[in-house]
Amino acid sequence: FLNEEMPSVPDIDLDFPREIRERLIERVYEVYGPERAALVCAFATYRLRSAVRDVGKALGLPLPDLDRIAKLSEPRSARDLAEELARLPEYAARKDAPPWSHLIEIATQLAGFPRHVTQHVGGMVISATPLNELIPIQPAAMDGRYICQWDKDSCEDARLIKIDFLALGMLSLVEECLDLIDASGRPPVDLSRIDFNDPAVYRMIQEGDTVGVFQVESRAQIQMIRRTRPESLDDLVVQVAIVRPGPIVGGAVTPFVERRTNPDFRPLYDHPRLEPILRETLGVILYQEQVIQVAEAIAGFTAGQADQLRRAMTRKRSHEAMEGMRAQFIEGAAGQGIGPELANRIFDKLAGFADYGFPKSHAAAFGLLAYQSCWLKHYYPAEFLCALLNNQPMGFYAPHVLVNDAKRHGLRVLRPDVNASRLECTVEGQRTVRIGLSFVKGLSEDAALRIAAEREANGPYRSLADLVRRVALRPDAQQNLIAAGACDGFGLQRREMLWQIGLFIAPRGFRDRRTRAHAGQQLPLALPTAQDHVDLPRTTFWERMADEYRVLGLSVLHHPIGLLRSRLPAGMTSSRELASLPDGMKVWLPGLVVCRQRPATAKGITFLLLEDEHGLVNVVVYPDLYEKQRLQVRATPLLIVEGRLQLANRNVNIVAERLHPLEDSRVVAPEPQAWIDPDALTEEVDPRAVQLVRVPSRNLIETPPTRADIRAITPQSHNYR
Repeated sequence: FLNEEMPSVPDIDLDFPREIRERLIERVYEVYGPERAALVCAFATYRLRSAVRDVGKALGLPLPDLDRIAKLSEPRSARDLAEELARLPEYAARKDAPPWSHLIEIATQLAGFPRHVTQHVGGMVISATPLNELIPIQPAAMDGRYICQWDKDSCEDARLIKIDFLALGMLSLVEECLDLIDASGRPPVDLSRIDFNDPAVYRMIQEGDTVGVFQVESRAQIQMIRRTRPESLDDLVVQVAIVRPGPIVGGAVTPFVERRTNPDFRPLYDHPRLEPILRETLGVILYQEQVIQVAEAIAGFTAGQADQLRRAMTRKRSHEAMEGMRAQFIEGAAGQGIGPELANRIFDKLAGFADYGFPKSHAAAFGLLAYQSCWLKHYYPAEFLCALLNNQPMGFYAPHVLVNDAKRHGLRVLRPDVNASRLECTVEGQRTVRIGLSFVKGLSEDAALRIAAEREANGPYRSLADLVRRVALRPDAQQNLIAAGACDGFGLQRREMLWQIGLFIAPRGFRDRRTRAHAGQQLPLALPTAQDHVDLPRTTFWERMADEYRVLGLSVLHHPIGLLRSRLPAGMTSSRELASLPDGMKVWLPGLVVCRQRPATAKGITFLLLEDEHGLVNVVVYPDLYEKQRLQVRATPLLIVEGRLQLANRNVNIVAERLHPLEDSRVVAPEPQAWIDPDALTEEVDPRAVQLVRVPSRNLIETPPTRADIRAITPQSHNYR
């Protein structure tokens, strides 16, 4: 990477924990001064969704329509808006009539235009000369910081020193996890001295049990891991590098997997000169270093020319730059006695890396961190989960998926509690995690800290009235604490507590007294009296779960499919049964959509990740079904997937044939069996342990949820990437 022909300075990337990165940027400004250091900018340009929202709003089109079009449309160029509207039945007839035709016309003109200037994720330029003498700069949103008005490619062309100070959430997680282990009284852990050949850890990885860990947790990685079955750190380095657009487009993935899983494989190379370069990766190109070596060996490139080829891959317009070097590559190969057909075939494999590939050094660092995170999840699962939740957003999965995975591993996860929770999640014992108050929507960090501080200073809260009197909270924060179950310890039903909140009347001058209340003084309130008592119906399990998803983004006790299971049509299967069924069998699987992906490398195939109460299942949606049921694929949270079971290479997939929105499905009352007493089902009781308790008058769900009830279950999910 360093050679005498290099026309520009090296690119430097450094990963830090999130909290360190902010302090580091401040330190750079202290050392070099704001006149010699600036953050690099990035230009956000108009694409289809942003053009629809901005132009449509300016034209006065209904906001719900604009939001619906943006959600249902592909993330494509704004030039494709007319085509996208034609594919949406409810908008196809409108596209030629004003003002929709104006929307299409203006959006097409705006395609690719800069929308706004934003800050690069980590880049900073540092100069010996005052930057305002070299490049245009502007004040950043934060005082004392500045942004240069050139992007990273322009800064590189100007030969400015650019360093990427990147925030890596997994580093923050690992540090917090180690602190939690130390605080528990157990021996401290030194991750540089753990066993990097631990069979138990590799067994966990090989089984695809990697939800929440670094780099190898995605749907595609889990599918690949079950086939390649890594056995060493070197294998993990390859695993991190191979599930990338570059190797996929370059045609490296399938040959590598076939060679890896074939014990009789003997590598075949396009040319003998490639053997010493590609031997460690079984004859395929995975790393940027290999690109440089191949260019030197096949085309006779100098080190500088080969590095220019590598740099062309990292540019936004890399495809054009790569094609510009093809003729040079073929000409150089001819000088090495290699014909144009073979040279073109080798160059095509290199060109795939224009879609993003790793240098080996990067993959090695990430592979090491992937193993360390797997090791922590295996041996310290509660601390790992706690740190994982405290460092959101991060990784591939939303918190509700992480919590459900932890419960399936035997961890106990508790709701937030005003008498037990702190701001962040905490570990209670070796296998119990308590959700922190920071997860309650509408409750500010300041309010959560005041709840904890008041409790520590003056003892636990004795009742809801005591909490409201001692800590001044906004009405929506009070209601959300109740809905989240954080006040369940007061012994009242949630609906009754919500009624009481409405009866607490603050005296005049409440706004003037707010400051004193924050300082710890009690707030006088008119408390409800006996005549204010009203008999209210109990909240059902479904209502409690829906409230928890609404205000926490998760439910620690129930899964929507688990509650609905007994009322779904006959013939439904579950994720834990699929592996025992025959390959190719027709199945119907209900589930909550936790991830949607339509990779550019998948030739129009969409992948849905469905979750039920027992686990995750990958669903494959082919383009023809996607076009027929785009609304269900892109926007429906709860589905019943009708399809064919596909069992191959230790992976379980469903190839979808039809998607049924769960709220439109026939919900039937079950036979009077497996009745459950709602009063018996608490956080301390496993629902499976009380399945045989029969209470003839009550079912787990007292009344079937309505369509609106089902639509209300919309937890945070990771959508198209």
